[in-house]
Amino acid sequence: MNEQVIQMLLEGIRDTLYMTIGSVLIGYVVGLPMGILLYVTNEKGLRPNAAVYRVFDFVINIIRSIPFLILLILLIPFTRFVVGQSYGSTATIVPLVICAAPYIARVVESSLNEVDTGVIEAARSMGASNTQIIFKVLLVEARTSLMTGFTITTGLLLGYSAMSGTVGGGGLGDIAVRYGYYRWQTDIMIVTVVLLIVIFQIIQNVGMKISIKSDKRKR
Repeated sequence: MNEQVIQMLLEGIRDTLYMTIGSVLIGYVVGLPMGILLYVTNEKGLRPNAAVYRVFDFVINIIRSIPFLILLILLIPFTRFVVGQSYGSTATIVPLVICAAPYIARVVESSLNEVDTGVIEAARSMGASNTQIIFKVLLVEARTSLMTGFTITTGLLLGYSAMSGTVGGGGLGDIAVRYGYYRWQTDIMIVTVVLLIVIFQIIQNVGMKISIKSDKRKR
């Protein structure tokens, strides 16, 4: 493997991490509030509102039901409008975020639902407002589950970023498609797969260790 290929793979790793981390962070900026809203407005939430819940629930279910590769293609005009092009690592972040946000919202809603209602009632009896309950009770109590969800979401988006290589998304997935599929260079294909596995394992191991350390029940 020559120096040029090594440089290409290093750039592929950089672009893959850029797409994955960028989409996760932006996805949480959008998905976290959505998840909190779903929890707050459900029938057992802090402020039940069936209309609001049903609207967000419907939109989230629709987006999550579309396979990522199809969503990626459907969003090409929107992606081009947002970033000025429909290919490359920056462009891929757009569909990744739109795919990730509903998933993150569900993860957050599920994590908050796991919080013991007794803790919430105790906070209410002490005069805490809904906002204080959300930020000082719910998110704190659910931090272990939220961290686990963050780790799983990051791994999922890593796979999706590689999948975007089929339409010129950049990163290791793009290298695997261009060289491993179109040029039949199996060695490069294998190396990209191994690199993706290594990155995935690092993300999972680090994320789970942080999650375990944040779990006060294991102390």
